[in-house]
Amino acid sequence: MIRITFPDGAVREYQQGITALEIAKSISEGLARKVLAASVNGQTWDATRPINEDATVKFLTWDDKEGKSTFWHSSAHLMAEAVEGMFPGAKFWVGPALDNGGFYYDIDLGGRSISEEDLAKLEKKMNELARQNNAYVRKAIPKTEAVSYFTEKGDEYKLDLISGLTDGEITFYTQGGFTDLCRGPHIPSTGPIKAIKLTNIAGAYWKNDSNNKMLTRIYGISFPSQKELDEHLTMLEEAKKRDHRKLGKELGIFTMDDDVGPGLPLWMPNGTIIIEELEQLAKETEKAAGYKRVVTPHIAKESMYLTSGHLPYYEDSMYPPMELDGTKYYLKAMNCPHHHKIFSAEPRSYKDLPLRLAEYGTCYRYEQSGELFGLMRVRCLHMNDAHIYCSREQFAAEFRAVNDMYLKYFDIFGIDKYVMRLSLHDPAKLGKKYINEPELWLETEEMVRQVLKESKIPYVEVPDEGAFYGPKIDVQIWSTIGREFTLATNQVDFAQGKRFELEYTGTDNAPSTPLIIHRAPLGTHERFIGFLLEHYAGKFPTWLAPLQVKILPISDKFMPYANTLLESLKNADIRAEVDDRNEKIGKKIRDTELMKVPYMFVVGEKEMNENKVSVRRQGKGDLGAVDVDTIINQLKQEIRTRKSD
Repeated sequence: MIRITFPDGAVREYQQGITALEIAKSISEGLARKVLAASVNGQTWDATRPINEDATVKFLTWDDKEGKSTFWHSSAHLMAEAVEGMFPGAKFWVGPALDNGGFYYDIDLGGRSISEEDLAKLEKKMNELARQNNAYVRKAIPKTEAVSYFTEKGDEYKLDLISGLTDGEITFYTQGGFTDLCRGPHIPSTGPIKAIKLTNIAGAYWKNDSNNKMLTRIYGISFPSQKELDEHLTMLEEAKKRDHRKLGKELGIFTMDDDVGPGLPLWMPNGTIIIEELEQLAKETEKAAGYKRVVTPHIAKESMYLTSGHLPYYEDSMYPPMELDGTKYYLKAMNCPHHHKIFSAEPRSYKDLPLRLAEYGTCYRYEQSGELFGLMRVRCLHMNDAHIYCSREQFAAEFRAVNDMYLKYFDIFGIDKYVMRLSLHDPAKLGKKYINEPELWLETEEMVRQVLKESKIPYVEVPDEGAFYGPKIDVQIWSTIGREFTLATNQVDFAQGKRFELEYTGTDNAPSTPLIIHRAPLGTHERFIGFLLEHYAGKFPTWLAPLQVKILPISDKFMPYANTLLESLKNADIRAEVDDRNEKIGKKIRDTELMKVPYMFVVGEKEMNENKVSVRRQGKGDLGAVDVDTIINQLKQEIRTRKSD
């Protein structure tokens, strides 16, 4: 018999060799129907794989990230089976699930092409195969047998994968008439795949190497029901309209230029206004919370990054060094080492703690070309960064205060759905990926866990995703149309204080090393403004809108009155312009709507004579005539309180 521990701490005994699916059935048939895979001792397994020793087991369903990933990877194999039926002799490279949903498979079609019409035929075939409810069967295969199988099949791609594996690492998966080299896991059978959409065809070089053959990449998405697929496709259509790259160009927020370089956005005047408003919000919030502002250089000597540990752990993401007078300098990829130097520049005592140093620091990171994506993945970042130096006794209150700051920002920006991802270390990677301090890892992870529990903030734990110097929280948020974004981070650092020999004099007059909290509640301008463009569909709240009011005179006769209004608005620190074009008022209104300006003031004879404006509100239409002083005071209040609709 073996002992199975469940997430709630309950323990039951079962016969050795039982599967997670069988365990689920022993609890309830309804539960078993939902199980797609299982977490066994923290690893995602097939729900049908035998468990032969004591284990901690969690059932994974469609509601779990790992459950969805397993579902989509299994769908990729289903697609491969359909492709093999339509294109005999096709060869397959890799077919992973995608982090943002769905799957793809890279395929060598032997010189044949695939059309949009073929995708519809493949979808139909996949649905037929899914209804057969064929089991995904896992089988461990000796390397010699695996080589023989794919040699006979003439598949050089799988032979290449096998060459890097040893006996005991090789598994085949079979469903229906299709067998593939795969480490899994997979869902129990094809039956749960109820709705499928193949979305795109692209080219992809084998191994991402342009010297290799171009393969055909087919993308798809699948769901347990047609309703969920329909909702997803509707969301995709809305997402296209809200694409931050499209809106950023239309609204004059940012631009990219080949002569500047990939991943290096140029902020237009409208985008710069948004940046300045976000900085002002952060500065006000941080000043009230006791932060002190600092400014640091954009480059530093190699020795500092060796001390911090970033070079051995992070060098691949840093720009290559510049060598001057025999000394190597690196572009700043992170602000923290500079802030540590500011901490150590003066003697510190317990009375100075907590010390909170804040900076909107510019950092440079060499993201791979294939990973660059509009404002979401860039090489130049303006980061809402700060570092808090505190004692262990102060840690919980400081960490909680940072989380409270996140919640305040969520309220301001209308972010209703969020979750904190507590990223932990992997004990097997201590000294490699992570600082080799096993006791401190466990201690600080538990400290963060307790703060989250006491604050009643929704969170999930994610193994093997911590920073190299300590556990961290990654903040996941969802836009109004349900798209998920990684906003920012809140990190614990128990390592760099020692590395930089940071000390403060404690109450016992003995030197102590502070704990360090790395935090960036608004993330970077780049990612956050990209999120806001999609979240608001370009219709920024008035306080954040680059242009807050457009004055629309009905004819040139009313231009003097329009200009008088403009001066009044400017004197009230309201961003305004006059549309002085010789166009009909209907076109002026339509054009202003397209530029998503929050307010329009239409002025004609009646408005001029009565010292009023006819107010039109973005998305709400005509609000009627309002006295000038009244509407200006209303706008000032809306802007001052950073009100969002």
